[in-house]
Amino acid sequence: MTPHADPQTGAAVKAADRAHVFHSWSAQGLIDPLAVAGAEGAYFWDYDGNRYLDFTSGLVYTNIGYQHPKVVAAIQEQAGRLATFAPAFAVQARSEAARLIAERTPGDLDRIFFTNGGAEAVEHAIRMARLHTGRPKVMSAYRSYHGGTATAINITGDPRRWASDSGTAGVVHFWGPFPYRSAFYAADEDQECARALAHLEETIAFEGPGTVAAIILETIPGTAGIMVPPPGYLAGVREICDRHGIVLVLDEVMAGFGRTGRWFAAEHFGVVPDLMTFAKGVNSGYVPLGGVAVSDRIAATFEHRPYPGGLTYSGHPLACAAAVATIEAMEEEKVVENAAALGETVVGPALLALAERHPSVGEVRGTGMFWALDLVRDRATREPLVPYNASGEANAPMAAFAAACKRGGLWPFVNMNRTHVVPPCNITEAELKEGIAALDAALSVADEHTV
Repeated sequence: MTPHADPQTGAAVKAADRAHVFHSWSAQGLIDPLAVAGAEGAYFWDYDGNRYLDFTSGLVYTNIGYQHPKVVAAIQEQAGRLATFAPAFAVQARSEAARLIAERTPGDLDRIFFTNGGAEAVEHAIRMARLHTGRPKVMSAYRSYHGGTATAINITGDPRRWASDSGTAGVVHFWGPFPYRSAFYAADEDQECARALAHLEETIAFEGPGTVAAIILETIPGTAGIMVPPPGYLAGVREICDRHGIVLVLDEVMAGFGRTGRWFAAEHFGVVPDLMTFAKGVNSGYVPLGGVAVSDRIAATFEHRPYPGGLTYSGHPLACAAAVATIEAMEEEKVVENAAALGETVVGPALLALAERHPSVGEVRGTGMFWALDLVRDRATREPLVPYNASGEANAPMAAFAAACKRGGLWPFVNMNRTHVVPPCNITEAELKEGIAALDAALSVADEHTV
């Protein structure tokens, strides 16, 4: 597809949006959404003919890029054959999607409960854990995001929780490991791991182990900053959960389906959870789909006891057909291998080279197609480029950086004081280098705000 200018249509699209669309996470009168005319692969474009390389993958979900022909064709074929059917029936697209997902999940996570997205997956994983254990509390990390629905937003640690925090949801937050800004004054990764596990163990002791149903963790936290946990941490959490009869839930909504260079991030750490949530990359976001992968132990709880939960569109045939086509395309085109190889040989080295040239880059961290640049005012003190949860004038340095990216034809993922490098997992080396060159230029704007 070739972008072409059509400003009249763009103006009409924008006018209708501003008149009638109520946008999420936004002050409605303060936003100016871009009117998108089309997208293909790693690019999208507006009605003025401007093309952008998408380093956000939508919301970190277009793992195989936009308009992949095999997935588009599968949706069209399924719509012609069986566009929808109730979830209580066995449907070929649903059965095949569940089989393909179960083949790739670690350990015995072989039963798939389908949802419409990641937040619902978290809701149901927590419900399963509470019913399985008969316990009320759930523990989660402060640096986390698990979704915008009632339970999921209370489990979330970041500021998006604050406006909806009921304070009575049975959620206990704790500090996970983050060596760059250690809450434990650790000197290295080993010390950070040991102290983070000791902190978790002590928190459980004070809460009462017999009251805790589940610990939920993003295997690699996403929106919170792509902090890859230090070696041994997730294994340590697994051991603590086993010792206290606590269900371990790993949230792979963002990290799953090739994003980290493995089908699931848990594979990097050799840990098998009791429940694992997924969405986003399962079908590259082409039709809403999420789910919970359930272990044999949890599934047995509901073998003769009904599970009290479900959704009208659970395992929707169009979404499942898209998942089947996505997984098959990822296998045929070696998308997971591409993410791993280019992450190691291109993205990692290039971002480290940016850090050497730009005083605004405090730390580079990530794996596969899942990276973050932690931007700072002062490398020595590690003071963030903007304050925590900054807005308005306080956020001006990050806003200026983002604007510079867009002027250079790159659409960046910016959150707080970070920019994340999360392009489609099937991106080419040439496209990566194009995007990193645009980042290089834009970081000069961030450098202007350093000391």
